[in-house]
Amino acid sequence: MSLSAATGVRRICVFCGSSVGARPAYAEAARAVGQAIAGRGMGLVYGGGRLGLMGIVADAALAAGGEVIGVIPQAMVEQERAHTGLRDLRIVTSMHERKAAMSDLAGAFLALPGGFGTLEEFCEMLTWTQLGLQRKPCGILNVGGYYDSLLRLFDHAVNERFLRHEHRALLLADKDAASLIDRLCRFQVQAAQK
Repeated sequence: MSLSAATGVRRICVFCGSSVGARPAYAEAARAVGQAIAGRGMGLVYGGGRLGLMGIVADAALAAGGEVIGVIPQAMVEQERAHTGLRDLRIVTSMHERKAAMSDLAGAFLALPGGFGTLEEFCEMLTWTQLGLQRKPCGILNVGGYYDSLLRLFDHAVNERFLRHEHRALLLADKDAASLIDRLCRFQVQAAQK
């Protein structure tokens, strides 16, 4: 039995940059995530782009024989950013519709390095879990310390009483793709009152 069948996580949604970033380690991590998701018999849900880490994670999952679902707003298709090699590319009208669709399709969420869009989309999913709107695990792949400052900020928010310990515990972080995916699949989100 696959890990996904044992845990109920059939697909993982990955948020990441449409750029490759400054370090080769970011592309290597995106490739490892795509391979690890497909290798566990799970599907990948992502933003539907062909550029940057987005394209790399999708191509890696496809090359490993995995299911890949891209969700992209029409405006980005018109800018020729869509991954044309996907069998399942879902075109939506807005970023809001994109996030709702991604949430519906995925059982867990993972953030690779990225910019404002990555952070906004991932943090919204984490907030939905915090509020009890969904019970889906969320994790950050902290490649080369990329997210160290953000993780310290979340710890600071706990110390300053803007974030409860039990809510901070909803966010998993790891430096290894395979380990993080396994942890996401095993993590049981506990109902925590906001």
